[in-house]
Amino acid sequence: MFFSRLTMNPVWRSLHDMQHEVNRVFDRLGHHPFGMGEFPTLNLWEADEALEVEAELPGLELNDLEIFVTGRNQLTIKGERKSPAVEKGVTHRQERGYGKFERTLTLPYSVNEEAVEAHFEHGVLKIRLPKHESARPRKIEIKG
Repeated sequence: MFFSRLTMNPVWRSLHDMQHEVNRVFDRLGHHPFGMGEFPTLNLWEADEALEVEAELPGLELNDLEIFVTGRNQLTIKGERKSPAVEKGVTHRQERGYGKFERTLTLPYSVNEEAVEAHFEHGVLKIRLPKHESARPRKIEIKG
């Protein structure tokens, strides 16, 4: 009864219709590669003289990934998770996304792109991005 009274009000009816449309779009995007969230999920922190990144990429192989550093402060992770092959069966639910992805982060400072190191093991990509010389603290001589 309460819901029917709300839907009688044009404002509430419009909000209800909008929510219905948003839910419909999200339902369709459930079949989109990696759904709605950012992919891959990652952690970024500063340690000593470098930034450290860990990205979770379950189900990917090393040859499915590429990383780029551009403009000294942009990190891009690209790749593709292959669609699972279902033989002799019918898929009833698919919550893990598949397909191509690309994620670009703006880093908090410039990094030395020539010294970047990346390792991929057990579905976790680890990237070490050393600070560029211009981003390192410089001791200034005080004259008296």
